[in-house]
Amino acid sequence: MARKKKILATPEPIRPGDEDLGEIRNIVGFHIRLAQGAVYRHFTEAFTSLDLTQKQVSMLWLVGDHPQIAQSDLARRMRMDRATTMAVVNRLEARNLLERQPSPNDGRKHALYLTDDGNQVLSSAKALINQHEEWLKSRFSDAEVSTLIELLSRIHGWFPTD
Repeated sequence: MARKKKILATPEPIRPGDEDLGEIRNIVGFHIRLAQGAVYRHFTEAFTSLDLTQKQVSMLWLVGDHPQIAQSDLARRMRMDRATTMAVVNRLEARNLLERQPSPNDGRKHALYLTDDGNQVLSSAKALINQHEEWLKSRFSDAEVSTLIELLSRIHGWFPTD
């Protein structure tokens, strides 16, 4: 079933002359940066009520899907360095959304778990993500969404398996 191409939020209006990008109009990276900026702005607006960043939401979601995940495994899945991962985990732990416990599988590691508050916030975040995704996907048909995910995956290296 094809999605309706309804625009729910509009970017800043284009003024006369803005459409003339010159040679940069053919630079893929330029368009990816503009698209990422639009997605980030919409995400930030959608998540002001929860006071969460994209990284924080992603971490909560991964920990929710993988209780007992080690911090190092979380960093690898998110393609983040250890220091950044630790800083984000520390912030989420300080907000009582995550907790570290000794890993039941490896005494050298800590396992991460959502707290009750973390589960509640993640539930709210998922509802907002669904709204955000609908805003984003409304610009494309279902087939285009699948193609877009596959094409972007070629750039960042994660390949869909379904």
